[in-house]
Amino acid sequence: MNGLSPQPISYVTLQEQRCVLSWFQGWNVPQRERFMQDLLGKAVPGKVCTLLDSLSTLQVKDKLPNIFECQLRLWTQWFESWEEEERNHFLHILEEKDPVFVAQFYSCVAGTAAKD
Repeated sequence: MNGLSPQPISYVTLQEQRCVLSWFQGWNVPQRERFMQDLLGKAVPGKVCTLLDSLSTLQVKDKLPNIFECQLRLWTQWFESWEEEERNHFLHILEEKDPVFVAQFYSCVAGTAAKD
């Protein structure tokens, strides 16, 4: 074995990813925008922290903000425990559900890289 073959994604991680996707599909536009900023912060740390800081002071205007905030906290805990391949897998399955969202994410990541 040369170590290049990807590790299989664990059952637990798959369940976590399915859970986040299920939440994502129920989120409204402001919630998805907040998730986008969170995802960008994880993809390019340090580039969007000031934007994330300003976003954290805003309240998401919906009927159940506490549930959404809890979902984001769980998402962060899970994401941090995933290996890079598992994170890439998540983006892949998210892209299957919402290709426009993921295309916008990649465009934003490319935009932050261009500022170096």
